[in-house]
Amino acid sequence: MQRRDALHILGLASLSLLAAGGCSAPQSVASSPVAPATPPANPISLAQWSLHRRFGFGRPDERAKDPANPLDFARITRAEFGLSRVEYVNQFYAPRIHEPTLATELRKRADDHGVTSLLIMCDGEGICGPADEKGRAQFAENHRKWLALAQALGCHSIRVNAIGEGSKEEQAGRCADGLARLVAIAKTYGQQVIVENHGGLSSDGAWLAGVIRSVNDPALGTLPDFGNWRDGSGVLQDPVRNVGLVMPFAKGVSAKSYGFDAEGNETTLDYPRIMAEVRAVGYTGAIGIEFEGKTMSEADGINATRRLLERLGCVA
Repeated sequence: MQRRDALHILGLASLSLLAAGGCSAPQSVASSPVAPATPPANPISLAQWSLHRRFGFGRPDERAKDPANPLDFARITRAEFGLSRVEYVNQFYAPRIHEPTLATELRKRADDHGVTSLLIMCDGEGICGPADEKGRAQFAENHRKWLALAQALGCHSIRVNAIGEGSKEEQAGRCADGLARLVAIAKTYGQQVIVENHGGLSSDGAWLAGVIRSVNDPALGTLPDFGNWRDGSGVLQDPVRNVGLVMPFAKGVSAKSYGFDAEGNETTLDYPRIMAEVRAVGYTGAIGIEFEGKTMSEADGINATRRLLERLGCVA
């Protein structure tokens, strides 16, 4: 079960493309991007959803019988995978979010293992672009607790979804309003807001890019996911082109993976061409592993994704 399934958001139309690396103004994307002569050696991070079954999420038959403690995510990332950057998922911490000790415990564990916290992926806090203006304001307020946690952990962003109500055009306007309200709050915590292509209209790169442009705030960006580009019928729609459309706004990148062949190539996604789009805009930030495959263990999938990213010039 993917997290968008768990939160029932696939049936809600909205498209998310996340903001440009750093706080620079959006750049145009060439139709045939050419990688820089010396491409940046993007650091590799680990998205916590890669281990969702170990942490007790997923279908009952998939979950670990003795789930790991989500507080150990930083230790696991360093000890088992040799990585020093993490991307949290709020669902694992929701039961404790109002406990004052959560932030200090998570921060200490990360610091003890030399791990840097990059962002928190936030779901389940309402939709971004409901028809009701009060609903959009509530969406923004609902994320205040996660912004406070992100600030305490030293993150740079929280990740949200662009989900709306109404026609395609109405959703664009309503999501832009909801995101603008959230960004205004995020700035008071020294945080940015990034939007993932995560089902519905957000899985259309052009739509999401339009929403980001309409807000026109350097604190809003995208988190391009390599694989979440499926239409309403579940058919994958040109990940290379769609990643390219949202990369000018990226403040993070999610290297989705499902399976690998004998040579270590991802069998669903054209990683070399997608990474060319990532490099074409001069993105220097982290590339986060998000393994969702079913034919190999989570650990094996994470390691296979890491090896592929390293082959393509990324560094642990």
